[in-house]
Amino acid sequence: MTTDLDAAATSWVPRLSKGAGPLYAAIADALAADILAGRLADGFRLPTQRALAEALGIDFTTVGRAYAEAGRRGLVVGRVGQGTFVRSRRRDASSDRGGIVDMSMNLPPHFDDPALVARMWEELGDLRGDDGLDLLLRYQAPGGTMRDREAGAHWLEPRLGARTPERILVCPGAQGALLALLGVLAAPGDTIAAEALTYPGLLAAAAHMRLGVDPVALDASGIIPEAFEELCLRRKPKVLCVNPTLHNPTTTTVPLDRRRRLVDIARRHGVRIIEDDAYGALAPDAPPPLAAIGEDVVYYIAGLSKCLSPALRVAYLVAPSAGDAASLMVAIRATASMASPLTAALATRWLETGTADATLDAIRRETKARQAIVRSSLDGDVQMSPGAFHAWLNLPEHWTRGALVARMRAEGVGLVPSDAFAVADTPEAVRLGLGAPRSAEALKQSLDILSHILAQRPDVSTLVV
Repeated sequence: MTTDLDAAATSWVPRLSKGAGPLYAAIADALAADILAGRLADGFRLPTQRALAEALGIDFTTVGRAYAEAGRRGLVVGRVGQGTFVRSRRRDASSDRGGIVDMSMNLPPHFDDPALVARMWEELGDLRGDDGLDLLLRYQAPGGTMRDREAGAHWLEPRLGARTPERILVCPGAQGALLALLGVLAAPGDTIAAEALTYPGLLAAAAHMRLGVDPVALDASGIIPEAFEELCLRRKPKVLCVNPTLHNPTTTTVPLDRRRRLVDIARRHGVRIIEDDAYGALAPDAPPPLAAIGEDVVYYIAGLSKCLSPALRVAYLVAPSAGDAASLMVAIRATASMASPLTAALATRWLETGTADATLDAIRRETKARQAIVRSSLDGDVQMSPGAFHAWLNLPEHWTRGALVARMRAEGVGLVPSDAFAVADTPEAVRLGLGAPRSAEALKQSLDILSHILAQRPDVSTLVV
């Protein structure tokens, strides 16, 4: 039985603008626009190539090329003996908001390990036998229970070396740790230093606390020590905020010698360092953290959002001394009261039972597979380091970041422009979140669309239908 919608789909004729680039690409663009607008539903049959060619008054081979291009973009699927059908990206979207594959989000990728997923959920249920109602109906200390802090110390030891649990605080996510630290180390009107491209959460926190942010220049090896020292002499910042391993957004990892120089400069100028090691667990071969080199001047934040689960909202904050940790507990109490006891207990259980290590391994494996897809799909200037599930794309001369982000959103793919990270000068670049698409197939489709768009000029790519 043929429905009215099916009839509408099989009689589909694209509305094309003259002079809008190659005709086959214009047909594929119109198809993408009609899918995104909901005029063509998932699974409906398109006209045969011969029927569409007759309707448009064009050559049969042009329609064949257009359908091939649509298939390359992941818009349609051909079935032998049945025809060509719309394959909407809505099923593969990483969110439910209008079918957008939101690659602007930087999330650990979904991995295919049902046994591990079941284990993760089972251990949530096992918490009932640990503390019963106390876990649900009691507050706890702002820095977490001693058991939680000990688990954090053990988790961090391979990267950081031995740290007593009295120096470790359990915080409500890395952003909660950052907010507490800025409140203790700086005051409204003070200046802090940060990489010229930095984590947007830091910029938001600084603006909220009325702190000035001065940029420190970057190169291919990350933050430049000489630029940091020059800023210390000229502006006397209270704090340097730095993300030296798998830097967000560029994925750069600062080499050991440069890390030592940064610590030495901070000591000489009386500057405290906040080290955001959000991605350190993903890069086992990275140099030691700054906190392992200069624990007297470095406050170290290691969240679990990137290496295990954003849903936990748990981060470990390591202070230079137990006294510094006690001061920070006051700040945590004032800003967030405490980390969630339930999620902190789950994190501790995962760390104690080995589930955390298994999850980290699964994320690393899937990240490696997704990086291979990037290498096979994009030919442009892409910065990507082993272990990182984000990539930094420097745009070709004919594209601006605003035009590309808008064009990709029209195709159902969300990217984040460099504006979100820039403290000063803004490069023509975008960050790609490789973990946000729910599957490797969805990532491949999104990158194929991006590759196709980058190969065009903006005036050709933008088609009004």
